[in-house]
Amino acid sequence: MTCLKAENIYKSYTDTNRRVDVLKGINLSIEAGETIAIIGPSGAGKSTLLHVLGGLDSPDRGKVFLEGRDLYRLSDVERSAARNRDIGFVFQFYHLLPELNALDNVLLPVFIRQNVRQRTPELVEQGVASLREVGLVSRLDHKPGQLSGGEHQRVAIARALVNRPKVVLCDEPTGNLDSVTGDAIIDLLLALNEKVGQAFVIVTHDEHVAARCHRIVHVKDGQLTDQK
Repeated sequence: MTCLKAENIYKSYTDTNRRVDVLKGINLSIEAGETIAIIGPSGAGKSTLLHVLGGLDSPDRGKVFLEGRDLYRLSDVERSAARNRDIGFVFQFYHLLPELNALDNVLLPVFIRQNVRQRTPELVEQGVASLREVGLVSRLDHKPGQLSGGEHQRVAIARALVNRPKVVLCDEPTGNLDSVTGDAIIDLLLALNEKVGQAFVIVTHDEHVAARCHRIVHVKDGQLTDQK
């Protein structure tokens, strides 16, 4: 079953009065439970494509369907709710709040979804379960300054999974990690894919990482050159 689909996506930006065409007619379908690597040179449009797929940056032309709903025909409130519920994000730079411990960082999407500001026993259980999945249940009271780079990314992954989204979009998830820690993060993502069944879309420069996914999508000059 297709959980996320892009149809004829175009996206451009204006840079110092010059128009830059970033995406040029992208078509891509993501099936439930699959892992896809998006690879290509810097500036090819990989991250822009991920942002459009995730409802973060609207295309100039084209459509994105999240479980059959046209994401950019929804109101801002509806799109934010769909993004919070059905899409998880893992970024290269983690984006953890330094004043919050690991548990509260993980619970942020739940607080937003349920419009609450304080933990309840049920929410704590949900957050602890997500941290347990990434092997960090012993670090739930630690703040980001007390965690290693790999632990930062594990917290970010737990946060992305806490609402049980249909698809998780990962933008260079190993880009700030050494090779050993990066391999461990990819091991974790693929194990979670097998266990939980969410689709994972991973933007990467690393051919080794890409080769471990079910499918590889090559992006060059804003277009898909081939899919394997």
